[in-house]
Amino acid sequence: MIRLLALLSLVLWASAGSAQDDVEPTVVDQWETDKTVAFDATSLDIDSFIWVARPVVVFADSPNDPRFIQQMDLLRDRADDLAERDVVILTDTDPDAESALRTRLRPRGFMLVIIGKDGEVELRKPSPWTVREITRSIDKMPLRQQEIVDRRAEP
Repeated sequence: MIRLLALLSLVLWASAGSAQDDVEPTVVDQWETDKTVAFDATSLDIDSFIWVARPVVVFADSPNDPRFIQQMDLLRDRADDLAERDVVILTDTDPDAESALRTRLRPRGFMLVIIGKDGEVELRKPSPWTVREITRSIDKMPLRQQEIVDRRAEP
């Protein structure tokens, strides 16, 4: 009887492991693999990033908006500085899609939003910001201050 239970447990454990291999990676998994990639926010759940990353959301009414293009160029140029601060870049350039994030944040035309790891909106800007301005704003956040202290304490 014990051998039968042990065999059954082994079979269940092995099948659970193979089922996990078939699961597609989540957006958070994709971001953790490459922290410099920007994601389309129209179909994702922002709450999946709570306590994992700081979303920087760039809204525009069109991907051809000059302010959107400028903002994305600024973010791409110094993506490593953002990755160091656990920033995930999300974009939404389709007002007709009425994404959950657009409904929640209600942008008018172009808007840059910085969201903290706790899911709260930290800053809204109606014009493009440099990565230096963004990182300075993030570095003033209490959680970021604690992260800096913790990293210095690591051996």
